[in-house]
Amino acid sequence: MSRLDPALSRNAVLAGGALLASSATLVCCVLPAVLVTLGAGAVLAGLVSAVPQLIWLSEHKELIFGSAAALLLVSGVALWYGRNLPCPTDPGGARACRRLRVTSILLYGLALASFALGVAFAFVIPALGR
Repeated sequence: MSRLDPALSRNAVLAGGALLASSATLVCCVLPAVLVTLGAGAVLAGLVSAVPQLIWLSEHKELIFGSAAALLLVSGVALWYGRNLPCPTDPGGARACRRLRVTSILLYGLALASFALGVAFAFVIPALGR
């Protein structure tokens, strides 16, 4: 069986990294807002006491969002350039190649959606309340 192009595997890793980074934006900004909105302030207080790093994430949200945006940009460029890379000719390799492309695009879309949700809760909604 022929091996997949390393660029395709790299794209999946980049998309996964972008998803991880954009998930940090959800933890820093969306989770606290949702818990307080649901009346679960005590749960939030318990969570912050158990994981005090959440405070650091909230205090440095510009850094978190900037890093996530940079990773999303790098991942998006890699996906764009990798969209026309050839897949192996053997049927198993071709199936794996197509599956990896779809997985990469789905991960990237999920990362974009979580980043957009984080931006809304961290920057847009608080600006509307002023």
